[in-house]
Amino acid sequence: MASTFTLAAGPTSKVVVLNPNNSEIFKVIYEGVTAGKVTLKVYDSNSNLLLAETTKGLSKFMRPLNFGGLDHGVYTVEVTDEAGTQTQILNYKKGASSIEIVHVAKLNAEGKYLLSVVSKGASQVSVRIFDGNSNLIHDESVAVNGSVSVIYTLKDVEGEPTFEVE
Repeated sequence: MASTFTLAAGPTSKVVVLNPNNSEIFKVIYEGVTAGKVTLKVYDSNSNLLLAETTKGLSKFMRPLNFGGLDHGVYTVEVTDEAGTQTQILNYKKGASSIEIVHVAKLNAEGKYLLSVVSKGASQVSVRIFDGNSNLIHDESVAVNGSVSVIYTLKDVEGEPTFEVE
């Protein structure tokens, strides 16, 4: 299963969505600063709520999401905790993808972000970065031979940037 991983780098909590083995199962990995109430929601491209779960008293968790039986398309994963809401977009496609793991981390207050991609073998991935208003601000093709990490300086970007890797 091919998929697009879109990851927003949150200010304090960390959320990573990955698709190991290119299966129908995506994994949402959450790590908060403190234990508390965390709500996970999944929406389809028509903003229909497909899943809503709330956990309490956990500072981290891993939650599998099974997309088997769903049509290919755009899905939104939303994670809300005391630090705010992080929204990540998945473009679920039936077919093969070489991408195994994508991770985005905000490195500092000066707007530096680290993007790491792990893939099966050598491939080209498309990296698109959007500002907080969903305007495309960067678009490039990146060569990946097993893994690659790139630092982006997004100091003057309006709002929290969103990364789309496909």
